[in-house]
Amino acid sequence: MKAVKIQKTGGPEILELQDITLRKPLKDEVLIEHVAIGLNYIDTYHRSGLYPLIYPSGLGMEASGVIKEVGPNVTNFSVGDKVAYAAVPLGAYSTHRIFKTNSLVKVPDEIDLTLAATLMTKGLTTFYLLHKTYPVTSGETILFHAAAGGVGQIFCQWAKSLGCKVIGTVGSDEKIVLAKKNGCDEVINYSKEDFSKKVMEITEGKGLPVVYDGVGKSTFEKSVKCLKTRGMMVSFGNASGALDPIDVPKTLQPKGLFFVRPSMGQYLHSNEELNEASKTLFEKISSGKVKVEIFKKYKLEDIQQAHIDLESRKITGPAVIIP
Repeated sequence: MKAVKIQKTGGPEILELQDITLRKPLKDEVLIEHVAIGLNYIDTYHRSGLYPLIYPSGLGMEASGVIKEVGPNVTNFSVGDKVAYAAVPLGAYSTHRIFKTNSLVKVPDEIDLTLAATLMTKGLTTFYLLHKTYPVTSGETILFHAAAGGVGQIFCQWAKSLGCKVIGTVGSDEKIVLAKKNGCDEVINYSKEDFSKKVMEITEGKGLPVVYDGVGKSTFEKSVKCLKTRGMMVSFGNASGALDPIDVPKTLQPKGLFFVRPSMGQYLHSNEELNEASKTLFEKISSGKVKVEIFKKYKLEDIQQAHIDLESRKITGPAVIIP
């Protein structure tokens, strides 16, 4: 059995693949043999120290696999079950791991496990953003940044299936076609055009009820400009860097804006919430309303290169690690 470990913060070079020995699963635990592991931008935050950890630490919070052994009191899962998760503790970058059942979901037979590994973080994030953080309604016009990225490709299709008009931003002309393919009605290249001005043109000066922003520092100020009175700024990522401190009287007060910084743990805290979200996610995939294609597969031993590609924006869709 093998797992990626880090001893300190740093760049991709600190990722070490080590041999490990696992104990037997205890109460409420199972042993999972991973089939695929999700590669997510948040993994770079954990590695770099933007989100502090206690070291040494594992890495990765999303994977799928098959249960090989169950703890003595486990009744809701069995050996051979297809399962997936997106949750702490970190440690998904591994061939096998012991994991508590309260964060596991069963994967339906019609869902491929390799696909499931990249659906959990991105798909469950999409669920809580669209259904819980700011529940959209049919006919609303919304903005999503990085529409050609891993979350964006799922989010934009999902939002479109709910009847939204979706404005997406991308960082290059090459990504415009991909964003439109995945449900965007309008696509703005924010490296060439002031997206806030373009949004106001599209909305005829009315502004938007909500902006979903996983980019962070470089898009925040103009995102706020896109919002109408009492609009909501949903900041859920830092791809361009962490946000500067917000001047509330200057930034939020003039239009009475709402600002929220959601995370998966706040919305999928209980088994009921997790099962509701995963059921909706798998239904979207099974129905064909959301189609996902794996952009790239990495071997576990190539994890350093995977992080290099992730941070240099070479990954333009869902990617997985195959142990």
